[in-house]
This record gives sequence, C-alpha cells and structure tokens, in this order.
Amino acid sequence: MSCLIFRRSLTKGFVVGQLSYKNKRSNVKFIGKVESFRRKLTHEFSLAMELDKCLESLYQGKLLPEVVVKALCYKSKEMLIHESNVVHIQTPVTVVGDIHGQFHDMLEIFQIGGPVPDTNYLFLGDYVDRGLYSVETIMLLIVLKLRYPHRIHLLRGNHESRQITQSYGFYTECLNKYGENSKVWHYLTDFFDYLVLCCIIDDEIFCVHGGLSPNVQTIDQIKIIDRFREIPHDGAMADLVWSDPEESNAENGNHREEFYSESSQHFQVSPRGAGYTFGRCVVEKFLHTNDMARIYRAHQLCNEGFQVYFNGLVTTVWSAPNYCYRCGNKASILELYSKGDFYFNVFEEAPENKLLNENSQSNVTNNKVLSDYFEGDSSDSLIADGSPSSELDVFSDAYQAKSASSRRVEYFL
Repeated sequence: MSCLIFRRSLTKGFVVGQLSYKNKRSNVKFIGKVESFRRKLTHEFSLAMELDKCLESLYQGKLLPEVVVKALCYKSKEMLIHESNVVHIQTPVTVVGDIHGQFHDMLEIFQIGGPVPDTNYLFLGDYVDRGLYSVETIMLLIVLKLRYPHRIHLLRGNHESRQITQSYGFYTECLNKYGENSKVWHYLTDFFDYLVLCCIIDDEIFCVHGGLSPNVQTIDQIKIIDRFREIPHDGAMADLVWSDPEESNAENGNHREEFYSESSQHFQVSPRGAGYTFGRCVVEKFLHTNDMARIYRAHQLCNEGFQVYFNGLVTTVWSAPNYCYRCGNKASILELYSKGDFYFNVFEEAPENKLLNENSQSNVTNNKVLSDYFEGDSSDSLIADGSPSSELDVFSDAYQAKSASSRRVEYFL
C-alpha cells in the first residue's frame, strides 16, 4: 500500500484489515439510522395499507367502525396541527365548493375531475349537514387527506361547527348511524377545529369559504387567528366563513332601490345574522393590499353552479347539484391549470340521487330531518343570541319572488 493510500485510510478512521474504534462508533450510528428509517418505512407502508382498506369501504358507501373513526380523527388532527391558517399551493388544482353530505355527487366529482391522487383538490368547506350522507362524505375526505396529504386540501366552512351541525342534520345523522351512545359526532366536530381557514394558489388567488372581514386587512392577520376552537359568533374567524359579496345597482344592472344601495360597496351587516356583506371597494382594497389577483369562495347556492362578481374579482363555486335533493340547480368544479387558464366543469346530480330509496329506515329518518328545515327553519342565518333563525322560508314563492334571483344566487342556504 502506498503512503498516500495509507494516510487517507487513517484520516477516515480505518486501516486495511482492521476496523478502528472511530469507525466502529460511526457504523453503530449508521446502522441505528438505517434501522430507524426501516421502521419508519414499515410503519408508513402499514398505514397506507390500512388507509387503502378504509378507502375501499368508503367508496362502496360503507360506514367505518367507530373505533376506526376515532383513530382517523386523531391521526388527522396530528397532521393538521402543523398546517398554517393559510396554506399555499400551486396549480394545477381543482377547486370544489359546498358538498353538504351529498356523497354520491362527491363521487361524481371524482369521476369528472379525476381521482385523488391523479388530480389535486382544494375543498372550500361545508362538507356536512342537509344531505343524507354527511358521515360518509367527511370520512372519505379525511382518509384521502391522510393518504395523500399533498394532493388534497380541506378548508373550514360555517357548517364545520358544533352549533350548526346540531340544527341542520349532521348531529342527528351520527346518532342514527352509530347509536345514541356514540361519540362519532364529538370526534368529527373536534376534527373540524383543526381545519385551515384559507388557501393561496400560485401566490395570487385567495381562497376562503365565505368572504372578507372588516377585522382583516392583511393575510398575515389571518395567520395569527386561534383557529383550534368552535367558530365564534363574531370576529375575523366567523367573518371568513360567513360573509358574502354583494353587488350594487350599478354593478349588477338591477335598479330596485329597495334591495341595493351605494352602501353595499362597503361592509354591511349580513342578513344571515353572522358575518358581513361586502362590495367591490372592499374587494379591490383587500386584493391591492395583499398583492392578490382574485378571490374564490363558496357558501352560496348558484343555480348555474357558479357566479362571478365584480368583473371576475370574486367567484363563487357551488358543488352540490339539486341541493337538498329538490332545488334543481346545477353544480360546478373550477379546474385551474395555470395562471389565467381555468375551466368551470358544470355537472348535474349523480344518478344514485334519483334512485334514493325513501322507504329505507335511514332515509325515512333523514328525510324527516330534511322536511323539518324545508318547511320551517330553512336558512343558515343566526339571530343575535346565536341560535338558528326560523323567520324565513326561503323555499316559499313569496321569498323567491323578492330574492336577488336576477343574479341567480341564494343568500340563505
């Protein structure tokens, strides 16, 4: 062996034919790291296998056992606690609006938009209430988030709330499907507290469930909100999930002074009883301050599946066709390919919804729930004490005649 090779060997801690103490210690550390990595891979592989089994059951419309629901909620909270209130993602991505427990329609979305993980998805909230399959809907999204965390993102809507779900069907559905002693509703509403509030696409598109807030001028202010709690009755967090855009007379071409005024350019108290309505001036100021180009949101029923405001500055995406199995509306998903390149993929209800067996025990129970708020409490509005309002029947002919039907958007659903 040459002197050069011998010196190099010594500097690396070994001599030919003999393992030095220094190299033994390094080998022990290396072997430890390899073993740790192997255990991690084994665990991740095992977890993926279990999640795939859950997905197989959920895609067939089967309920997961309560113990599995508990474990999945715990695991998803462990993941979401590390996400910021505002997540940043890149195109291509497909934006999805309200689902409201219409499970078969969500499966239809994965048919027309592409399955996860082949397609990236951003869901804007309101996964539960009103539809017959809220449990199946939210559980499928939870498992997909765990299985493909970078392919699917879930925002919080105003219905991801303990108070609201006790009034609009989800609480009752959990009891009907898992029994009165079940804690499934508690597991899932605790999970809701961990959902993020907003998303920014390509550093220029601001996405939120509801809208803007007079308490929020910058996106940095959203990042410091304490989101790990029940949605409050007022304040920035409530506004983000409850507020709505409102066009003035000049903007929407409507000259009925009783419905619109110039004040609608700014923040006004929302007829929902929570959040605000806001006009073009508010939108332009927010976008300019935060160097954003436009806003995508959900929260309002659109008869054609989507609605564009303020010359494209704000867009509403609605993804629950034939809402509540009776509204007859279309739905859409917004497919974003790159900056300025997008497509509204409009669709109608899934064939399964037309064949719902109303004589089954689960549907009889849930249809009773639906009838209760169809005939009485039909709005998402909150009165001053935070309880649901029952003063309006938004399905009545009188209300529909007075509503802002020219924009084909319904406030109160």
